Amino acid sequence: MTRNALVTGVSSGIGAAICRRLLRDGWQVTGLSRRPPVPAPGLTWHHADLTDPAALAPLLAEVPAPDAVVHAAGFQRSAPVGELDPDDGDLMWRVHVHAPTVLVNALAGRLPDGARIVLVGSRTSTGVPGKSQYAATKAALPALARSWAAELAPRRITVNVVAPGPTDTPMLTDPGRAHTPPRLPPLGRLVTADEVAALTAFLLGPDGGSITGQQLVQCGGASL
Repeated sequence: MTRNALVTGVSSGIGAAICRRLLRDGWQVTGLSRRPPVPAPGLTWHHADLTDPAALAPLLAEVPAPDAVVHAAGFQRSAPVGELDPDDGDLMWRVHVHAPTVLVNALAGRLPDGARIVLVGSRTSTGVPGKSQYAATKAALPALARSWAAELAPRRITVNVVAPGPTDTPMLTDPGRAHTPPRLPPLGRLVTADEVAALTAFLLGPDGGSITGQQLVQCGGASL
């Protein structure tokens, strides 16, 4: 039976890589993003602005019940304390925390037993100079995941966070994060989006069914 995954942020970066990997693995993908992704067989795209999570509910009522939910949409705005912009913090909170909350809350009752949920976090969730607002939004995701994992465990639904370090995506050159340019991790290279997609695919696959409520850090040694 063909499995269906709902993936946010499919037009670029990690979300696009996860979409490609799942399609390659035989999934059908329902993609949500502001910009259209590269068309592909098995991908159904819906325009969605995740900075407006309240607009998600009517859209979600129209999509098929998924076997997996992956929230990969995200962006970064960075600044040192003393120069923080409250609007940036609010925007990141809406996309990183409020949007997946609306998403999972709306779909929870329709998910089949044994479904999977993955939230894309960040290894910066423990705090990084110059990234306090971004880090705070990503720090909220393990709390959501552990809470939902405990609630949904009786239905064998797993919930986990994949937390990459510096990843080779367009986000690295976003002017909004100019205060904190990326640094190579100890392994000497950036994480690739395809590596994050592979870890996500493992959690969604048959061998990931006993992992739940966890944050898996994938950072090339940046957190050492």
